[in-house]
Amino acid sequence: MSDGQRSPTTDGQIVVTGLTKQYKNVRAVNNLSFTVEPGRVTGFLGPNGAGKTTTLRMLLNLVTPTGGTATISGARYADLSEPLRHVGAVLEASSAHKGRTGINHLRVICAAAGLPKQRADEALALVGLSPAAKRKFKGYSLGMKQRLGIAAAMLGDPRVLILDEPANGLDPEGIRWMRGFLKNLAQEGRTVLVSSHLLSEMQLLADDVVIIAAGQLVRQGPVDQVIGSMAQSARVRVRTPQADALATALKGQSAVVDTDEHGTLLVAGVDAPTVGRTALAAGIELHELTTERPDLEGVFLELTAGKAGIR
Repeated sequence: MSDGQRSPTTDGQIVVTGLTKQYKNVRAVNNLSFTVEPGRVTGFLGPNGAGKTTTLRMLLNLVTPTGGTATISGARYADLSEPLRHVGAVLEASSAHKGRTGINHLRVICAAAGLPKQRADEALALVGLSPAAKRKFKGYSLGMKQRLGIAAAMLGDPRVLILDEPANGLDPEGIRWMRGFLKNLAQEGRTVLVSSHLLSEMQLLADDVVIIAAGQLVRQGPVDQVIGSMAQSARVRVRTPQADALATALKGQSAVVDTDEHGTLLVAGVDAPTVGRTALAAGIELHELTTERPDLEGVFLELTAGKAGIR
């Protein structure tokens, strides 16, 4: 459904500036600012209750902000002409009439938006649902409902795609399909913003991440840079029959030493060669000496520790 590779442009940029949402005594989103660039998949991450869904709903004009602005291609969603041609969004998988078939659901949307009805067939094919086109929505699995939601979002061939937990209900093959699908959209120059709690999948999918907690920005940037910024969190994993002796020797070098449930030492503050030299000098036998590099999940947990959600 794409008209080919799109030229690089600022069109499609999402800019959130000072966005705030107050519900009586609860501030769900607090002076939040971030930018999402075209041609990239951006993961929108945060603990449960961090304000992710509220932020997405404000971006789509479904919730009125208490303060701040959220724009797409320089305009508020409410001010976009033919918004379906600019922005596709999936916030809920099961938002279709249960008695309608998949193809009829999409054709109704096309008619309301002034889109040619063949877009419905094209969108179903795009997400692999053509064989289920005439099956009623109530007979769709959760994964099929997610795909139908994405098909609906793609009807207008939008420049921007916003998805809230799109992998819910998908099996491993479906998740792999989703990853490839969204990456391809970004490669076409589109803007893809994805909220998800599947951090290992987001590390594979996203080019950039925006991490929030308690309604505030915690970290934003390319995935590799965000993980790399926590390189000091790398730990050395050590198995030895003389764990107590090695722990004592390492603590003398200002290392921080913890022990897991299997008796393996987890050492921070010194690198693996230092641990090896310390063990050799003390005549301590090592069975394992490896460096555990931080991943997105570890970085996320460290950045959001103690910052519980507020709704």
